[in-house]
Amino acid sequence: QVTLVESGGGLVEPGGSLRLSCTASGSIVTVNAMSWYRRTPGNQRELVAAHGFGGLIEYADSVKGRFTISRDSAKHTAYLEMNNLKPEDAAEYYCFATITYSQGDRRSADIYWGQGIQVTVSS
Repeated sequence: QVTLVESGGGLVEPGGSLRLSCTASGSIVTVNAMSWYRRTPGNQRELVAAHGFGGLIEYADSVKGRFTISRDSAKHTAYLEMNNLKPEDAAEYYCFATITYSQGDRRSADIYWGQGIQVTVSS
């Protein structure tokens, strides 16, 4: 059993900053890739930032230069540093990970989603 838990969301004024964290726990062998998505009030889900295989990093055009994704492999944790937040960044943010886990003598890989965390940008 593997779970992802996000933290760090909340209310911030335009121009402010927040740092989201996502920690994976369970019978983890390796966390292969971690990403952040968000679902907007219009119910569109979009990739915000990804820290993929081999350390490949990509960002949505709308957050480039403002958001930074990083990972602490030893802690099975991904971070999303969000600076100069804009009202249009307000959304439910979700952590997504591909993880290899152990079940007894077996190893398997699967994808996992966090429960979501709200980011509100408002004055």
